[in-house]
Amino acid sequence: MASSYFTHLECGSGCGAGPFDPRERHFLCPSCKLPMLARYDLKAARAWKKESLLDRAPNMWRYRDLMPLLAADAPVTLGEGFTPLIHAQRLGATLGLERLLIKDESLNPTNSFKARGLSAAVSRARALGAETIFLPTAGNAGNAAAAYAAAAGMKCEVFIPKDAKQPFIDECRLYGANVTLVDGLITDAGRVATETAAGKGWYEVSTFREAGRAEGKKTMGYELAEQLNWTLPDWIIYPTGGGTGIVGMWKAFAEMEAIGWLAAGQRPKMVSVQADGCAPIIRAFDNGAETAGTWDNAHTVADGLRVPRAIADFLILRTLRESGGGAVAVSDAELVKDMLLLGSLEGVSAAPEGGAALSAIRHLVAQGRIKPQETVVLFNTGGALKYLDAIR
Repeated sequence: MASSYFTHLECGSGCGAGPFDPRERHFLCPSCKLPMLARYDLKAARAWKKESLLDRAPNMWRYRDLMPLLAADAPVTLGEGFTPLIHAQRLGATLGLERLLIKDESLNPTNSFKARGLSAAVSRARALGAETIFLPTAGNAGNAAAAYAAAAGMKCEVFIPKDAKQPFIDECRLYGANVTLVDGLITDAGRVATETAAGKGWYEVSTFREAGRAEGKKTMGYELAEQLNWTLPDWIIYPTGGGTGIVGMWKAFAEMEAIGWLAAGQRPKMVSVQADGCAPIIRAFDNGAETAGTWDNAHTVADGLRVPRAIADFLILRTLRESGGGAVAVSDAELVKDMLLLGSLEGVSAAPEGGAALSAIRHLVAQGRIKPQETVVLFNTGGALKYLDAIR
């Protein structure tokens, strides 16, 4: 039987509600209606040695001891995680950077980092006896949810904006999901999803409305540390829609410090990147606000960044400020140009969100914030093939 240090869930806002039993279904905090986070016995986890990873499969479940499954639960996996960390020397040279690294999440199942979060969320849903999962999506999360539901023998209900790119819609159907097209944005899809699911016993796997997705995304932080021989970079540049990855990685760094895998004081500066047509986190960060509110008339070719409101905005903003990082908005023209540069200089199939991360690095170098000798990790969150219309 696998080992597990998973003990409980608690409200991420610090409202004081909980702890909550991990053997039961929990979604938003019943007290303040904000996201809950998975917690572990980190004191006991100090007995877990990183040397044990040498004999484990090269996927994200190598870190399952600090994942939201109990010892008797089995993960639903398609081999997600342990994606390449590429030293982008040619691209770095154009920016005057000696250590530009690309964490290429396009090589995950279903072609994006969403595989991590949905593997964890669907694993937890199955362990809790769910038969049907549901979520609103801008595209890639729906594809991942559908694929992992199929692997688990579960049904999947996907609610997606009617104007989403056709490959996203088609891929959901490929994995057997039932797709509902919704007029409007992902927030409108979320409203219709909630109304449709009411009273049906479906298990919600929406961003931050259950604890699994952030836990799956946190494995990117564990991988970075392992791939960099238990050090961390100076900067992480991360495209931000719902923000599970940036919050999850910050949580991972804290956990690794607590169990003795990382020395304190070496965490990176975290930078959120959004498109200037939908930049609620950047606006809130620049204004010194603790929450971001809703962005009106959201528009961008980067579907994953077209998220007008993030329910965990307070956690994202807290992470950026605690890390000494920042928030950068870029134009669609910039990010498409940088998609092409990632491809032509490094052979990386980059989604618009990956292009946006490169554009943000360009801004930070020009401002003198990123120094030539610093180690910078650019997250390419997905592949280009579903977005080729943006290049055309």
